[in-house]
Parts: sequence; C-alpha cells; structure tokens
Amino acid sequence: MLSKPLEGQTVLVTGATGGIGASIVEQLAADGARPIIHYSRDTAKAEALLKRINGKGVVVRCGLSEPDGASELWHRAIEAEGRIHGLVNNAGIRTEITIDASPEEWRMAWLKEFQVNVFAAADLCREAIRHFKENGGGRIVNMSSRAGQRGYVANAMPYGATKAALSNITKSIARSFGGDGITAVNICPGWVATDMAGDFVAKHGKDAAVADIPIGEMASPSEVAELVSFVLRPSQVSLNGATLDVNGGSYIR
Repeated sequence: MLSKPLEGQTVLVTGATGGIGASIVEQLAADGARPIIHYSRDTAKAEALLKRINGKGVVVRCGLSEPDGASELWHRAIEAEGRIHGLVNNAGIRTEITIDASPEEWRMAWLKEFQVNVFAAADLCREAIRHFKENGGGRIVNMSSRAGQRGYVANAMPYGATKAALSNITKSIARSFGGDGITAVNICPGWVATDMAGDFVAKHGKDAAVADIPIGEMASPSEVAELVSFVLRPSQVSLNGATLDVNGGSYIR
C-alpha cells in the first residue's frame, strides 16, 4: 500500500525555481512524487531546490522563449525519467507595455508574452497528451490567473489575454481527452506573496495590493502548492475541466 498520495508519480514542473514553482516542487516531493525541476537561468537556485527535497528529483534546464524550447524540454525530461505522470505548466512572464508604445514594441511585447505563457504551454500539453495516451493516462495542471477571468490593468493586457487563452486550452483538453485517462485542471491565483508581489508592495504599499481582497491577505505560495498536489492525486478524476480560484474572494464567478 502506498504511504503517500503521489508516491510513484513523476511530475514535470515548469518555472520551478520561482516562488510558486519552488513551493509546488517541495509539496509534490513531500507527497511522494518525483519532481522534474525545470528552470531557464538560475542553476544555483535549481540545485538548491533539488537539495531541499533530498535529491529525490531531477533538474532540467531549457528556455521557453524560443519556438522549439518546450518540445526540447519535454524530450530532455523523458530522457531523464522515461515516464512522466503529470505536467504543471507554471512558467510565465508578465510584460508591461502601454498603448503609447511604438507599434513594434507593442507587437513584440504581445509575441513574447504569448510565446512563454501560451505557445510553450500548449506545446508541452501536446507532448504530454501524446505521452499519456501511450502510457495509461496522466494529469495536466495549468497555472492560469484571476487576470484571465476578469481582465487586467491597462499596462499588462498581454498577461491577462495569455492567461485567458491558457484557461481555454485546459478546458478543451479536459473535454477532448478525458476518455483517454487524461485530466486537465486550471488553477487561477490572484495576488500571491512572491517576489513580484513584494516589489509591488514596496512601491505602492500593502494596502494597495490587498484593497480588493476581502480576506485582506494575499495567498501564500504554499496554499497554491497544496492545491496543485491535491489535483494531481490519482483519485481526483472528476476534477477534470475544473477552474479552481485562489484569490481570497477578489473575483467570484
């Protein structure tokens, strides 16, 4: 009998060295999974994270800003582990661009954001679905955002648009491949207490950050991580297609 809910499961986590990603990796490891820690730049952070989970995982470096990056990442992960049971598309970027930018700057900001937040995630979903169909199923968790549901601020419209697109991809996967033993779930955080949020608080103050959050606090990375790990449990089949909000009540559907 398995002693932990994710024992025997190998899970690829993209953007794993950031605040949310690292918490996801640590929670997955605590629940018995073997994480594949994806990162693009900071080798020291990735190795430190692997050490924190007692080496019970593997690190894979690959950039997602290039068109072939996601497929390359998937193939490296397969080479390292052979069988993957879950994919967490956590990597994402947020570019600020105003409507007063030049047409070239405006277009490049949108292309950059869509490449990482949508195209790379979609490519990884494609690879995962093909792999899962051949190997008895699997789980996909896409980290979307409150921004993709209610819209976003004027100088970051590309971010909200990408997250809305990612949410729709998840729903399509859930409807199309559930019969193959493949489930897909959206997790949509609002403000999470990461370095990016810390930068906002330092500039504008905490009151500005939590003004529209009824509970008066940002989510912690560990809250999000616990939910990701729960969704990946083999028992949670009927969550297929769900969108799970983690925003403190700041957006209620």
